[in-house]
Amino acid sequence: MGDVFADLQKEIDQVFDDFLGRRWPMSVGAMGQFTPLVDVAETADAIDITAELPGCDPKDVEVTATDSTLTIRGEKKSEKETKDRNWQMVERSYGAFVRTLPIPFAVDPAKVDATFDKGLLKIHLPKPPEAKSEAKKITIKS
Repeated sequence: MGDVFADLQKEIDQVFDDFLGRRWPMSVGAMGQFTPLVDVAETADAIDITAELPGCDPKDVEVTATDSTLTIRGEKKSEKETKDRNWQMVERSYGAFVRTLPIPFAVDPAKVDATFDKGLLKIHLPKPPEAKSEAKKITIKS
Protein backbone atom coordinates (compact mmCIF):
# COMPACT_ATOMS: atom_id res chain seq x y z
CA MET A 1 0.00 0.00 0.00
CA GLY A 2 2.90 2.36 0.79
CA ASP A 3 4.24 2.00 -2.77
CA VAL A 4 0.97 3.32 -4.22
CA PHE A 5 1.29 6.53 -2.19
CA ALA A 6 5.00 6.85 -3.04
CA ASP A 7 4.18 6.46 -6.76
CA LEU A 8 1.41 9.04 -6.47
CA GLN A 9 3.77 11.46 -4.71
CA LYS A 10 6.35 11.00 -7.49
CA GLU A 11 3.72 11.76 -10.12
CA ILE A 12 2.57 14.88 -8.26
CA ASP A 13 6.19 16.02 -7.85
CA GLN A 14 6.78 15.44 -11.58
CA VAL A 15 3.78 17.62 -12.51
CA PHE A 16 5.11 20.46 -10.36
CA ASP A 17 8.66 19.98 -11.64
CA ASP A 18 7.43 20.18 -15.24
CA PHE A 19 5.27 23.24 -14.47
CA LEU A 20 7.98 25.09 -12.53
CA GLY A 21 10.74 24.22 -14.99
CA ARG A 22 12.92 22.40 -12.47
CA ARG A 23 14.34 20.05 -15.07
CA TRP A 24 16.73 22.67 -16.40
CA PRO A 25 20.10 23.37 -14.77
CA MET A 26 19.15 27.01 -14.27
CA SER A 27 15.53 27.89 -13.59
CA VAL A 28 13.98 31.31 -13.81
CA GLY A 29 12.89 32.60 -10.42
CA ALA A 30 11.16 35.75 -9.26
CA MET A 31 11.77 38.88 -11.30
CA GLY A 32 13.38 36.82 -14.12
CA GLN A 33 16.49 36.10 -12.06
CA PHE A 34 18.29 32.82 -12.77
CA THR A 35 18.56 30.39 -9.88
CA PRO A 36 20.95 27.42 -9.81
CA LEU A 37 19.36 24.11 -8.91
CA VAL A 38 20.81 22.33 -5.88
CA ASP A 39 20.83 18.95 -4.17
CA VAL A 40 21.17 18.95 -0.37
CA ALA A 41 22.12 15.77 1.51
CA GLU A 42 22.55 15.39 5.24
CA THR A 43 24.60 12.84 7.16
CA ALA A 44 25.23 12.54 10.89
CA ASP A 45 28.38 14.66 10.51
CA ALA A 46 27.73 17.12 7.69
CA ILE A 47 25.51 18.70 5.07
CA ASP A 48 26.62 18.36 1.45
CA ILE A 49 25.30 20.72 -1.22
CA THR A 50 25.76 20.27 -4.96
CA ALA A 51 24.78 23.14 -7.28
CA GLU A 52 24.54 22.85 -11.06
CA LEU A 53 26.33 25.77 -12.69
CA PRO A 54 26.87 24.71 -16.32
CA GLY A 55 28.85 27.17 -18.39
CA CYS A 56 30.00 29.13 -15.34
CA ASP A 57 33.62 29.92 -14.67
CA PRO A 58 34.66 29.19 -11.06
CA LYS A 59 36.16 32.71 -10.79
CA ASP A 60 32.65 34.11 -11.38
CA VAL A 61 31.14 32.16 -8.45
CA GLU A 62 31.20 33.21 -4.77
CA VAL A 63 30.11 31.21 -1.72
CA THR A 64 29.47 33.04 1.57
CA ALA A 65 28.27 31.89 4.97
CA THR A 66 26.63 34.00 7.67
CA ASP A 67 25.26 32.46 10.86
CA SER A 68 22.94 29.73 9.60
CA THR A 69 22.71 30.76 5.94
CA LEU A 70 24.78 29.77 2.92
CA THR A 71 24.68 31.92 -0.22
CA ILE A 72 25.86 30.97 -3.71
CA ARG A 73 26.22 34.02 -5.95
CA GLY A 74 27.71 34.52 -9.39
CA GLU A 75 27.28 35.28 -13.03
CA LYS A 76 27.02 33.15 -16.14
CA LYS A 77 28.49 35.31 -18.86
CA SER A 78 27.23 35.19 -22.44
CA GLU A 79 29.42 34.45 -25.39
CA LYS A 80 30.51 37.61 -27.18
CA GLU A 81 30.52 36.09 -30.69
CA THR A 82 27.40 37.46 -32.41
CA LYS A 83 28.82 38.66 -35.74
CA ASP A 84 27.17 37.21 -38.85
CA ARG A 85 24.63 35.21 -36.86
CA ASN A 86 20.92 35.04 -37.42
CA TRP A 87 19.65 33.39 -34.24
CA GLN A 88 16.80 30.91 -34.79
CA MET A 89 16.44 29.92 -31.14
CA VAL A 90 18.04 31.00 -27.85
CA GLU A 91 17.30 28.78 -24.83
CA ARG A 92 20.48 29.03 -22.78
CA SER A 93 20.36 31.49 -19.92
CA TYR A 94 22.92 34.09 -18.88
CA GLY A 95 23.22 36.68 -16.17
CA ALA A 96 23.67 37.11 -12.46
CA PHE A 97 22.27 34.55 -10.05
CA VAL A 98 21.95 34.05 -6.31
CA ARG A 99 20.75 31.14 -4.21
CA THR A 100 20.44 31.38 -0.42
CA LEU A 101 19.98 28.23 1.62
CA PRO A 102 19.03 28.00 5.30
CA ILE A 103 21.34 25.75 7.32
CA PRO A 104 20.08 24.23 10.60
CA PHE A 105 23.22 25.24 12.52
CA ALA A 106 25.75 28.08 12.65
CA VAL A 107 28.21 27.65 9.78
CA ASP A 108 31.94 27.94 10.52
CA PRO A 109 33.39 29.32 7.23
CA ALA A 110 36.88 28.09 8.19
CA LYS A 111 35.64 24.48 8.07
CA VAL A 112 33.60 24.66 4.85
CA ASP A 113 35.09 22.91 1.81
CA ALA A 114 33.99 24.02 -1.69
CA THR A 115 35.13 22.53 -5.01
CA PHE A 116 34.13 23.26 -8.61
CA ASP A 117 34.49 20.66 -11.36
CA LYS A 118 32.71 20.20 -14.70
CA GLY A 119 29.95 22.68 -13.89
CA LEU A 120 29.21 21.30 -10.43
CA LEU A 121 29.86 23.27 -7.27
CA LYS A 122 30.18 20.92 -4.28
CA ILE A 123 30.07 22.34 -0.77
CA HIS A 124 30.77 20.28 2.37
CA LEU A 125 29.53 21.80 5.65
CA PRO A 126 30.72 19.86 8.71
CA LYS A 127 28.28 19.94 11.63
CA PRO A 128 29.48 21.41 14.92
CA PRO A 129 29.36 18.98 17.89
CA GLU A 130 26.18 20.56 19.29
CA ALA A 131 24.36 19.97 15.97
CA LYS A 132 25.20 16.26 15.89
CA SER A 133 22.45 14.33 17.53
CA GLU A 134 21.38 10.76 17.36
CA ALA A 135 17.82 9.94 16.42
CA LYS A 136 15.87 8.56 19.34
CA LYS A 137 13.03 6.17 18.79
CA ILE A 138 9.66 7.31 20.11
CA THR A 139 7.27 4.67 21.37
CA ILE A 140 3.85 4.90 19.76
CA LYS A 141 0.98 4.13 22.08
CA SER A 142 -2.26 2.67 20.84
